[in-house]
Amino acid sequence: MTTPARARYDAVIVGGGHNGLVCATYLARAGRSVLVLEAADRVGGAAVTREFAPGFQVSAGAHLLHLMPPALLNDLDLGAHGLKFAAHNLPTVALSADGQHLSMQAGGGSGARLSAADARAYTEWRRLMRQISGALHPLLNGAPPRLGTDAWSDRKSLMRLGWRIRRLGRRDMRELLRIGLMNVHDLLEDRFESPQLKGALALDAVLGTNYGPRSPGSVLSLLYRLAATGGTEVLSQPQGGLGALSAALGRAATAAGAEIHTAAPVERILVKDDRASGVALASGQQVLAPVVVSNADPKTTFLGLLGAEFLDAGFVRRITHLRTRGFTGKVHLALDRLPKFPGLDPESLRGRLLVAPDADYIERAYNHAKYNEYSAVPMLEVTVPSLSDPSLAPAGSHVVSIVVQYAPYELNEGWATGRQRFTDIVIDTLGAYAPGLRECVRASELLTPADIEREFRIHGGHWHHAEIAFDQFFMVRPVPGATQYETPLPGLFLCGAGCHPGGGVMGLAGRNAARQVMNRAA
Repeated sequence: MTTPARARYDAVIVGGGHNGLVCATYLARAGRSVLVLEAADRVGGAAVTREFAPGFQVSAGAHLLHLMPPALLNDLDLGAHGLKFAAHNLPTVALSADGQHLSMQAGGGSGARLSAADARAYTEWRRLMRQISGALHPLLNGAPPRLGTDAWSDRKSLMRLGWRIRRLGRRDMRELLRIGLMNVHDLLEDRFESPQLKGALALDAVLGTNYGPRSPGSVLSLLYRLAATGGTEVLSQPQGGLGALSAALGRAATAAGAEIHTAAPVERILVKDDRASGVALASGQQVLAPVVVSNADPKTTFLGLLGAEFLDAGFVRRITHLRTRGFTGKVHLALDRLPKFPGLDPESLRGRLLVAPDADYIERAYNHAKYNEYSAVPMLEVTVPSLSDPSLAPAGSHVVSIVVQYAPYELNEGWATGRQRFTDIVIDTLGAYAPGLRECVRASELLTPADIEREFRIHGGHWHHAEIAFDQFFMVRPVPGATQYETPLPGLFLCGAGCHPGGGVMGLAGRNAARQVMNRAA
């Protein structure tokens, strides 16, 4: 760790994850002196690339870039800071054990079993989702309105929300109001015949959540995902993995004038005269600032770094009850050769592969998680990043990155005994679509939510920092009293995935928080 250049800054940002770096860039561009303090030896949080077996590198957390809006990427000018793409506009392929796979891209879906009726329904589905996500995207693009206030700014925000929904037109507005509170299983049953198509779309609705397709709120999580990019979601793979994106964000922040220090864990947030006044590092050094912005999750921020003694009892209770336990794991495989996927051409193998044969398959996988068990036959989102970026593995070898559900934070039998069994289940589940996979595996790694908590310092190991749910979303995210990126303690702000709009490599929370800091200082 190096020593910060000064003892006082205009703003100190706790955590160098992607949202913290985005926030730092915008604050520095506005002329603020900004210090970013990251506990790990590199920036990026869960968006990092690291070696998990000798010679094999993988995006350790998130493994695809698709939620960061193109306008934000362009505004940060990340290309000028070294960001390159190994692959862009990747296809999504829903795998079938008999080789009759379903490919889904912007132009529509295609597959041996996709009927003409489903092809038409899928085209209409994409049109509706583009319309709705385009209308909802502005809601993610700024601070949400507060409820129960007489402030004109909050009333104006609510009126804008109503106007955007009204502008959808009578038919689409009525459909949004009809489906908003539905579960995604019933919604898909209304529209499609193909179990394979319904499984793939249901996966997108529940990925990263404590939901199954039949859970109320699963349509909300799907709309949230689509709204992030305003209907322009494109799957991309940065060259060098997601860590390359974080490195580019770090360079953008320093180019704007921010100062970044890694291996610099913050021990506590300092309070003076009933407001945040800076931070104390684990090294004992203190750095003063009238503004402290936390990129850490809400529980770590309020109960760990700040301390309950500076908060009222009701607020502490709300933070304590915030649902933050993850149900999503990550499996990394080092392969000495690539197995055959019958029925899948090499170009499709470069994309996102889904193991979710139908919506009921996902629901059965979810049933186990309700009782602190891992899924006996899990749902998988799979990428083979080394096909597009050979630098991630030795010549002739490959890396497989798998997001897997459901893997509960607390396992009845304990992860010490269940780890290898669950890893074997994941390999065998994917092996049903790629015979001979197990014989290709040289090394494997499983990250459970508990591992994610430890490695990335996310309380509960949830990649959204807190569940995306009706009572933890939009105007009440993370909890009442800490919305709009502000906290009950003056001078302390939030910019991480635990605040609006949520998780994923999106960057909007960081930018929105920076704007809120500047608005309050104006």
